[in-house]
Amino acid sequence: MGLAACTGVQTPQPPAPVSVSPSASASPPSTTPAQVAEPPKAVAERRRPARDWDEFKQRAAERVVQANPGKTFSGAVPDQLRSIPVLQVELNRDGSIRHVSVLRKPKFSPETQAMAIEAVRRAGPFESVAHLPQPWQYSETFLYDEELKFQLRTLAVVP
Repeated sequence: MGLAACTGVQTPQPPAPVSVSPSASASPPSTTPAQVAEPPKAVAERRRPARDWDEFKQRAAERVVQANPGKTFSGAVPDQLRSIPVLQVELNRDGSIRHVSVLRKPKFSPETQAMAIEAVRRAGPFESVAHLPQPWQYSETFLYDEELKFQLRTLAVVP
């Protein structure tokens, strides 16, 4: 035993006992807050394909926001925005991102262009667009505030 300590080799220790109560093994799986908070109708609507590009764009915007925690702001859009890049997102029929191009380059804070592209890429792939009319693309406007957090025009609260 003293030799093992000198060579850095450790002797295996038996695992610590774990107690499991009979009721714990029979309990149903835990639910996440999102599962509890979302009504069944909303869950059912998410499973059906978007009816049109407007509905798709709304869902895509929600997905971009969810995929970028801490990088967005909510509430009313401020009178003064720091930057407004506009992207066009081209999709494959399965909803994967084919290409993202810039329709409007920001005049101020040019780094927001790359930030917006990354935000979209983090959210992909999106739901299938095979049933929607071609071209399979949509545009989105990113509204950046002074803290370089964004709100999407599709979801923006405008007074």
